Amino acid sequence: MIQALTIKSESRAWPIIKDIVFIVSFALLTGISANLKIEIGIVPITMQTLAVLLSGALLGAKRGALSQLTYLLMGLSGIFWFAHGGGFAYILSPTFGYIIGFILASYVTGLLYEKISVFALLIGNIFIYMFGLLWLATFIGFEKALTAGLYPFILGDALKISLAGIILSAKNSLK
Repeated sequence: MIQALTIKSESRAWPIIKDIVFIVSFALLTGISANLKIEIGIVPITMQTLAVLLSGALLGAKRGALSQLTYLLMGLSGIFWFAHGGGFAYILSPTFGYIIGFILASYVTGLLYEKISVFALLIGNIFIYMFGLLWLATFIGFEKALTAGLYPFILGDALKISLAGIILSAKNSLK
């Protein structure tokens, strides 16, 4: 009976199940990371960027982007795990652009990580800023968007990129 319930690793379903588990796990990690925050204004400091960049580097471009799309869709469905809540109305939030940027950042990081290693994390982070700042600027103007959504985060994001680099180096040394 137990053998019938056990999925053998040779099964064709196993890679799909494994992908789903990884994708959902990084969506959950991003949601948890959104609530590890320090409120400093309209855009809080969170640990999301660490989760986003690691999702691309560890899962690869497609699965990483799918994990962030899953995070987005689950949050829009009503789970309150964005930094300031959840639900479909969150699309009108000034910080929603950052969440859109997570999807592309994870994809780009995954694409580039094998080629340029830690620099891929920096490029991925730039994509988060690009989408986040452009969206935020529609609410408060570009100069204020830089003040509220970029400048206070540069040092912290540099630290998170460094931490991600350490995690990825440790993972690579285990191979």
